[in-house]
Amino acid sequence: MALATRAPSARRTRPLWVRSLGYWVFQYKRTWRSSLSTSVLEPLLYLAAMGIGLGTLVDRHVHQVGGVSYLAFVGPGLLASAAMQVAVSEASYPVMGAIKWVKTYLAMLATPLRVIDVLRGHVAWIALRLTLATGIFLGILAAFGLARSWEAALALPAGVLTGLAFCAPVAAFAATRENDVAFSVIYRFGVVPLFLFSGVFFPITMLPGWLQPVAWATPLFHGVALCRSLVLGDATLGISVVHVAYLVALGAGGYAAARVTYRRRLVQ
Repeated sequence: MALATRAPSARRTRPLWVRSLGYWVFQYKRTWRSSLSTSVLEPLLYLAAMGIGLGTLVDRHVHQVGGVSYLAFVGPGLLASAAMQVAVSEASYPVMGAIKWVKTYLAMLATPLRVIDVLRGHVAWIALRLTLATGIFLGILAAFGLARSWEAALALPAGVLTGLAFCAPVAAFAATRENDVAFSVIYRFGVVPLFLFSGVFFPITMLPGWLQPVAWATPLFHGVALCRSLVLGDATLGISVVHVAYLVALGAGGYAAARVTYRRRLVQ
């Protein structure tokens, strides 16, 4: 009897956004096998092609990039860029689908859930996806012998933070769209240029002088620099705080914007 009386109370005290999170976790049960396969294969293929294949040529002619082998240089950068890509993917089409196509958000709002619960649950799910993808990538980096100190473990929250810095602004934007045309623009003129010119494959000091401040101002650069310094074990407190503060500010600003755009779109 005591257990029976406590169970309803426990359900009442559980935050409502957990129910929204539960939906996305339930949905993931249908696709987790293919998702995990992709999360394992992509790091392996990237590291094999760029770190070992191209890296052999780079090491032979340049010797070292940033004081380390090219594989050690590019690996943490690929981790951060993978977090960006997962975040943008999870915060674009799924958000539009939940509003216009499948209308998941509207179904949630027909229950006691509020708009803020819907948003928090979805962001929490994206954080879980980022944790899973980043953890797998970091484990593969460790298998390649690239994790040089205990600080490498901190690259996991750093990768998640990098992804959240992208997911909140993209989700805020996605909630304002009537179709998915703008998402291809985001990928073509946002994700791809950041992937190529934010320090993933080469130091931004190799860019033209006028372009270096632009690269420094991009969120992916801060994520790459933070993850790289942690994985290689040469992070310094002051610079790391700057990177973290930048990513937190961007994620918090995107979350605040998402609260506004979600409310405008979902409250009729």
